[in-house]
Amino acid sequence: MEHLSFEFDGGVHAPKSGKAYAVAGVVASSNLEVLAQPQELGGRVRFEVDTTAAHFQDAWRAVITDFIERRQPRDVLFSINDFAAIPPVVSLRLDQAWEGLE
Repeated sequence: MEHLSFEFDGGVHAPKSGKAYAVAGVVASSNLEVLAQPQELGGRVRFEVDTTAAHFQDAWRAVITDFIERRQPRDVLFSINDFAAIPPVVSLRLDQAWEGLE
């Protein structure tokens, strides 16, 4: 198991739904779970990743960067539990979790 932590400058969109959290996906074969929680992060966005697939930090950074550029989130903590999901699934689950907070 590998733990990765990423923090970036956030975009222009803060969560609007008023929900305490949103969950997308389940941890199962080739899948992952994303928990998105609004938090005061000074306009930043944080990603905490626990993954069974070691040595993929660059791939994670690329998928997360793409998500940030497309969705422009801010003040959200994304906690990700991964069981070797492929990048398109990661992207989909991030989008679903974010939409749960919009």
